[in-house]
Amino acid sequence: MALTKLERRTRIRNRIRKKISGTAQKPRLAVFRSNRHIYAQLIDDKRGITLLSACSREKDVATAGNVKKIEQAALVGKLLASKCKEKGIEQVVFDRGGYKYHGRVKSLADAAREGGLKF
Repeated sequence: MALTKLERRTRIRNRIRKKISGTAQKPRLAVFRSNRHIYAQLIDDKRGITLLSACSREKDVATAGNVKKIEQAALVGKLLASKCKEKGIEQVVFDRGGYKYHGRVKSLADAAREGGLKF
């Protein structure tokens, strides 16, 4: 019997999470993508806390006007990179969350790299 989309993504996500772990010096950049919005968090897995987050629902991104979802993801990536600079975080481990590295996920990652994050 075939897997549903959610079951398939969960399997891929678990396989990725076995290999990836974040620390305080090099946190995990976790991406969640819904139909309308995109969310990104920096997580310290050793202590189990979220260091900072950015999403497309924040005021800076939401007031950008009528932009496409890929452009919205790029704005979230830039916002996340600027927040990281303020906290002094330069390197992260990228966790695509079981999504394909394509479209909005790729746009967010590229914008975060342009903003100064290394991964």
